[in-house]
Amino acid sequence: MGKKVKKVMKNVGNDLPAASSIPENQSLDFLPLEGGPGKRIPNEEDVNVSNSTVLYIGRIPRGFYEDEMRGFFEQFGTIKNLRIARNRKTGKSKHYGYIEFQSPEVAKIVADCMHNYLLYEHMLQVHLVPPERILPKLWKGANSKFRPVNLQAIELKRHNKERTTGEHKRLVQRIQRRERKRQRKIKAAGIDYECPDIVGNIQPAPKKIKFDDED
Repeated sequence: MGKKVKKVMKNVGNDLPAASSIPENQSLDFLPLEGGPGKRIPNEEDVNVSNSTVLYIGRIPRGFYEDEMRGFFEQFGTIKNLRIARNRKTGKSKHYGYIEFQSPEVAKIVADCMHNYLLYEHMLQVHLVPPERILPKLWKGANSKFRPVNLQAIELKRHNKERTTGEHKRLVQRIQRRERKRQRKIKAAGIDYECPDIVGNIQPAPKKIKFDDED
C-alpha cells in the first residue's frame, strides 16, 4: 500500500463520527460513507398530508385509463381532477397518474383502502401527495381526452410549405453538397459508377390556383 493511499485512509478514519458522539435516543437508519452525522429516512407519518386531497396512483394496469379510473374511484367521492401520465409522441400510458378529490377525508380513506390493491394482476400503489409538492402544471391536460401530437402531419406541412427563391436555392445547394460527398465515398471505395448530375436550376413548384367554383 502506497503512502498516498495510507494517508487518504487515515483521513477517512478521522472523518468518521465516533460511536460516543451519536446520541443514544437518536434512531439512525444509516451513516454516510463520507463521514458526518447520521441521517434518518423520514416516514410517511412525518410528512404533513393531513389536508391533502391529491393521490398518486402507481402501477396502473394496461386498459385502465381515464374513463375506467374515474368510474372506479367515483364510488368513494367526488373527483375534481384526474390525469394519467402519457407519452407525448405515442399517447401510451406511463402507468401512473394523479387524482384530486374534493374532500381530504375521502382522499385519506382511498389511500388506506386502495394501497396494494390487486387490480388486473397489478398491485396499485396509492399515496397522498403533500400540498407543497402539488404544482399547477400537474393538472395540465387533466379531465380531457388525450390526443397525441400528429408528428407526421406537422412534418408534411413543413415539407410542403411554399418556399421563396432564396430558400429553394439553399435547398438545392444542400442536396448538391450531400451528393458530392456521396460520390467521393463511392470513388474512394473503388467503385466505377457514373452518378447522374443534379439539375441546379430547378424552379419551385407553382402556387395552386383556386377557382371560384371550388369550396
